[in-house]
Parts: sequence; structure tokens; C-alpha cells
Amino acid sequence: MASLTAAILVVSTTAAKDPSTDAADATLRDVFTQDGGGQWTVSESKIVSDDAIQIQRQIQAWTDGPDPVNLIATTGGTGFAIADHTPEAVSVLLHKQAPGLVHGMLASSLTVTPFAMMSRPVAGVRNKTVIITLPGSPKGAKENLQAVVKMLPHACAQAGGANSRALHSGGVKKLEKEAGVSASTTSLGHHHHHHHSHSHSHGHGSGHGHGNLVRYTTPSSNPQSNDPSLGPSRRHRSSPYPMLSVPDALSLISTHTPAPTTTLSPVSPSLIGSVLSRPVTSPENVPAFRASIVDGYAVVVPPSGILRGTFPVSSISHAAPGSVPPLEEGTIARITTGAPLPPGATSVIMVEDTRLVSHTEDGKEEKDVEILADGTVSEGGNIREVGSDIKAGTVILQRGDQVSSVGGEMGLLAAVGVAEVEVYKKPVVGVLSTGDEIVEHNRPGELKLGEVRDTNRPTLISAARGWGYEVVDLGIASDQPGTLEETLRQALRDVDLVITTGGVSMGELDLLKPTIERQLGGTIHFGRVAMKPGKPTTFATVPLKNNDGERVNKVVFSLPGNPASALVCFHLFVLPALHKLSGVEPAGLPRVPVVLEHDFVLDKARPEYHRAIVTVGKDGALSAASTGGQRSSRVGSMKGANALLCMPSGTEPLRKGSKVDALLMGDVRV
Repeated sequence: MASLTAAILVVSTTAAKDPSTDAADATLRDVFTQDGGGQWTVSESKIVSDDAIQIQRQIQAWTDGPDPVNLIATTGGTGFAIADHTPEAVSVLLHKQAPGLVHGMLASSLTVTPFAMMSRPVAGVRNKTVIITLPGSPKGAKENLQAVVKMLPHACAQAGGANSRALHSGGVKKLEKEAGVSASTTSLGHHHHHHHSHSHSHGHGSGHGHGNLVRYTTPSSNPQSNDPSLGPSRRHRSSPYPMLSVPDALSLISTHTPAPTTTLSPVSPSLIGSVLSRPVTSPENVPAFRASIVDGYAVVVPPSGILRGTFPVSSISHAAPGSVPPLEEGTIARITTGAPLPPGATSVIMVEDTRLVSHTEDGKEEKDVEILADGTVSEGGNIREVGSDIKAGTVILQRGDQVSSVGGEMGLLAAVGVAEVEVYKKPVVGVLSTGDEIVEHNRPGELKLGEVRDTNRPTLISAARGWGYEVVDLGIASDQPGTLEETLRQALRDVDLVITTGGVSMGELDLLKPTIERQLGGTIHFGRVAMKPGKPTTFATVPLKNNDGERVNKVVFSLPGNPASALVCFHLFVLPALHKLSGVEPAGLPRVPVVLEHDFVLDKARPEYHRAIVTVGKDGALSAASTGGQRSSRVGSMKGANALLCMPSGTEPLRKGSKVDALLMGDVRV
């Protein structure tokens, strides 16, 4: 029985529109069946257009989930045509390069034709999955896969976590025998005597204007970030990270942010903002006794229901603990709102339906009262029966309900005597500024040339606390790899989510991405977003052991250094992650439609999240006005802002009266 799973990704715009035009999928399946030694099952295949984001999204779906495939073979887009950018799309996803597999495929093809030099394959490992990129022509794809297929089980076993010492016991000869290869007759040599080019894209000829990414690191180094040890002359001149749309970035945040954990919390004001992780059942009835809902007189209704006349007042029942004597027919008991009914009482007459006839001798209490009831009196009148508000055993709060500051949820829990509830644990947030140029905002004296007061840290701490999260101030880290690494290591032990600002661009001192990937072993899920402001926003997860020795992932958001960008990206990206970690649904800012109060100039290239003030008019409609200049360094653009307007890119202004969506950061103004 096959023990390894493979997935085939066909990269072709034409085949995506008409799958019948593709022949590579069937060809590759035949190679796995005929040349794979019975070890392979093709579990899934997909066709995507010649689009980097679509390629990456599908690969991540196969590699980043709880049950990744062992191997992904892409076919198409490895040549020099404008539409051929599969290698660039795949390279940025790889955690480890596999130049040996690339050499094997090229060496095999070069025995057939010198034009094999025109192919640009890449290979490597992402998480526990081996990935290879094959040419688009069925013949070229077949020969390349045949060249390495016998070596792939060994590669997949190692990538999947097999014990290398045990795997290699017996030496190379044993491995060659198990794989069915040898130094003299390697699996590279399927010498077909036909001419083919490795620049095919299934012959579909679709084109996209994606330029090739510039590489300045050696093939064996991690392609995802600069290697600081190589010096400034070897760093990337353009970002190697694919540009994601905001929806795709939010999808990755939702996918890779860990699920919330639970804890028991006492029913106290500290519970406000928490989300219940389990339904709450009432342990008792409310009310626990039959109670009057008015001030008046408890009575025993006779069978006839006629209750008009003068009756002696036999007792008094107040809304205070104590025993209440039984009530007999022909007598009445004075009773206050909320007080328990005397045993035997069947109804309550409102004080407004009575008249005082006489007092006791000392004049302090009522002696006789006339009941002025017209018609018949029904049993149960003006009485709250036991459990009429809440019955014991009923669910009073559902899983996912959030305890608000309004007081309703706290009132329910208190009413039924619940002492503690199970909730999703609120994440602890750490906020760190980075950069040798950053100084404390309250440092006295004038700034030296190049110094910048730390605006972001106090701003982001305020924002996170305003949304109800505990925040740890991590201070300022210098632009030194060792300093930044140690600061982040310690922070990740103490908090659940780290927010950093600065150090995410392309300069030689922008060390956050390299530190996360190379020193902390983290995964950067995205490093650029097609938006304004906030393009270099970075989202990563870092694996580590918690205090219980369990393997967990901690979340790191590296936000731009410009103050307005950092605050916009906090609300747009960090808040949804905090909501997921704390069980809040739906995650993120509420979205509402608004009408523009004036013309808005659009960015020509990127969608913009415009800081604005949303107000409600007399007619109930919401309208939005800009806070002014939107430069990303202008923190004043956030002053007074209660919303982010979701503005599309465009060459013409969006006119007054147009409707757009707004993400509400605060209360709507009246």
C-alpha cells in the first residue's frame, strides 16, 4: 500500500479556464504509478492561473494545515516567458532549499537537449512537505520527475521528521539499494531521444507583468529574508515577499493565529470583555420563592372568586429574610414588592385597589383594610412564581457570549449564584519599539540629529488596553541582532502576542524578519500587503515550549515604523488576531456603509484605509469626513478618527455623496 501522498499543481491560465487542455496532470500520475515503486498516492490535484498569489495560496493550503501532503509537484511557469514566475512564487515559501534535486532534474534534461539550460526549476521544503517545480510540457515534466522520483521518498521521510541516524544506518549502499539506484546507473538517466524545451507553460501563452525577484544570497541560504552576516552589499534590493491583498492577509492571520485556550474565571468585574468557552446553566430557580410583584395585600381567593369587603390584616411580609406565617381564607397580609408570599396565599391585590379602614390601638399598623375589587379575583395575580424568570437547569448564557460592561451578563450570573465560569483566556500583548534612533517620548532635552521620540509604543499600548487586553511594555530594542533576538525570546516567554514597530523595510539595519526566521525559527506568513498605509506589515508565528513543556506557537506582528501606519495596521490586522486568541466572533472591526461628506482623492496603485470621522445625521444615516492629510508619518491624522474608510485605488477622485464601507474603531459621533 502506498505510504506517501503527492499533490499536483498545474500552473496555467488557459487550463484554469478549460481543464481539458491540460495533459501534464495525467502524465505525472503515470510517472508516480509506473516509476514510483508503489509508494505514492496522488491525493489531490489543482489547476491555477499564472498568478503568484494563487500559486502560493494553494501550496500553503497543502503544506500549512494539520495533515500536509508529503510532496507537491508543480508543472508550468518555469521558463523565461513573461508569464513564467512559478519559481519566484515558490522560492519565497521554502524554508529549506534543495539544490541537489534541482541539479538532478537539470542534469537529466541536459542529456537530452542543451535547451534544458532554459528551465529555471527550484526545489525545497516547506514545513514537512517537499516541493519541486517541473516544466510545463508533459514530456519535460515527465522526464524531470522520473529523474528524481526514486530519491523523493528518502527526502520526504527526512522532511517529515524521520530519525536521520536510523534512516542512514547501513550506509549509502543500503540507501541506494532501497531506492533502486546506483552511482553507475542513476535515476537521472531516462534518455529519451526527442528534443524538448523547458520553457513551456503548457503552450497556453498567458502573460502577467511580474518581474523576477532579485536574489543576493547563496542558493543554500533562506530566501525569505536578508542574511545580516552577508553585509549590506549582499542584501535584497527589492522585497522577496509576495504582495498580498488585505483579504488574503486577513485569511492567513485567521489560519495561523493559534486557537484560544480556556481558563476558569471568578464572576467579578475582571470578567468584563471575556468570552464564554462553555454554556452556563442555572443551578437554581429565579425567583427561588413565590414573590409579589407589587405593594399590596396577599389574599386567599375563595372558590367563588368574589373578594370584595373588609378583611383583617393578620401579618406583614417585607422583602427581607425571615419567616412568614401561613395565611388563611378571610384574612389578608400586607406585602411589599419582591417579598415572599405567605404559605396558602393565592393572589395579591394592589394597594391602589384597597382602602384603609382602621389602625391598631397604637396607631402604628393597619388593622382592617377594605378590598375594592370589582368582579372576580383570579389566582396567581401579581405573583412571580418559582422559576418564572429562570428555571433551574436552563442555559442562561451560550458559548461565545461576551461579558459586556453594560452589566446584563454579570447580572444573570449573579442572579443564579454562579461563582466562576469557563472563559477563553485573554492574550497578553507585548509592545516593542526597535531602532537605535528611537528615544523615550518623555526624555527631557532637545533631540539630537537623527533621534526620534517613541510615538508608537505608548500609542499601541493605549490602543491594546483600550480594547481590554493586558499589555507588557517591552521597551526599545537596539538595531543589534543579538539584542533583538534576546529581547524577543524573553518577550515570547511572557506574552502571547508581540507587536513590534520599525525594522521591517529593506535597509541593512532592518533585522526583524531575519531575526524571526533565522534565530527564532519562526515562519513569516506574509511580509508585504497591497495597501496604503502599511505595505511592509509582517505577520509571523514562532514555535516554542510553554511553561508546561507543550509545543505552542506565539504570534508576532511587525508593523511599520511610521505612527499612522502602525496604528492603522494594529486595528486592521492585530485586532483580528487578538479577537481569535480570546474567542471573540466575528473578529475585527465592525463594518458599516457610510456616505462621503466631500471628495476624496484616491491612490492610483493601492487601496487606502483612510482615517476619518463618522457621524450620524438626524435621518439616521452615517456620513464620513477625512481627518486631513494622510501621510503615513502623520500621527495627527489619527486624532479624532473613529473609522477607517475602505477606499479603492483609482485615478479619479471619489465624489461627495459616494458610498463606501467604514471600519469602526470607536463610537459614532452624533
